[in-house]
Amino acid sequence: MSELLALEKFTGDADVAKAWDSFVEQCPDATFFHLSGWLRINQDVFGHKAHYLMAKQGAEIKAVLPLVEQRSKLFGHALISTPFCVYGGVAAVDESSKRFLEDAAIALAHELGVDYLELRNKEASAHPKLTERCAHSYFAWPLADNPDAILAGVKKKQRAVIRHSLKNGLSHRVDDDMQTAYDIYSESVRNLGTPVFPKHYFQALKGAFGERCDVLTVEHDGQSVSSVLNFYFRDQVLPYYGGGVPKARDLKSNDFMYYQLMCDAREKGYSHYDFGRSKNDSGAYQYKKHWGMEPTPLHYQFHLVKATELPNLSPNNPKYQLFIKLWQKLPLSVSRFMGPFLSKYLG
Repeated sequence: MSELLALEKFTGDADVAKAWDSFVEQCPDATFFHLSGWLRINQDVFGHKAHYLMAKQGAEIKAVLPLVEQRSKLFGHALISTPFCVYGGVAAVDESSKRFLEDAAIALAHELGVDYLELRNKEASAHPKLTERCAHSYFAWPLADNPDAILAGVKKKQRAVIRHSLKNGLSHRVDDDMQTAYDIYSESVRNLGTPVFPKHYFQALKGAFGERCDVLTVEHDGQSVSSVLNFYFRDQVLPYYGGGVPKARDLKSNDFMYYQLMCDAREKGYSHYDFGRSKNDSGAYQYKKHWGMEPTPLHYQFHLVKATELPNLSPNNPKYQLFIKLWQKLPLSVSRFMGPFLSKYLG
């Protein structure tokens, strides 16, 4: 008779973190966002309480579930897997282990008295107590073998844009310049009317993930015009926080940036490009489709505890439109100061 599953909590112990990450590396269901470093990020940078759960059979890990508790008077009380991440939910070696941790998460949500539990599943769960809201899709494709082949795989109109960018005197570098990445990103999101993360967040990501994290920056006439912070996991490169200064649009430097990232990653041996999530039919969604990537629905699933309806923190929600317009008019320095007080609940 096989040994029964046991529930254990991971709180950050170094030896357990090593075992957790070893499981994540080998589990087909797991993603970069299941790595233990996100526990430190959520607790140390944002001040949220982490509830990282493991299903074990004897000494063997069979499933993991990263959960983070967010509590806000403005945005509510939630248990999420995982804030600031595209993917989450249970990563398991079999269905029984997966269901075991989903049951544990639902029980924990009731014990904590949250408004709702949210699992950011890449693949849909069949758990009967979870309700789905499919409002996002992700984009990914395999990387061709060389720069010419990568460019040939891009849709015709977007390929023309990239070729245009190659004639604009742009150069790029790949390093650990988190400061430039933050400066450009914070200006970009202010212009979109979105509160920015705290300045030390990008540096904390580098500290948590080391060589799995770098920055590609595009320069024109010696000035940085576009920059993107990237993650690396297994055979994938994941551009995650990117943006450009106002003149990036005319220079096509964002297009240049993502193309160069594909080429650089392929040269380093990575074979897949994960362009991340976008809200369905948003501008970012359409932009990624223009590259030739097909959207794949994300199955974000919820269990309501105190809430009576599914949450809607989308910037497309009409009640946030006035706030967005006002935020766009803030001086950059003010938005960088005030943003972290709100963005910690918007991941």
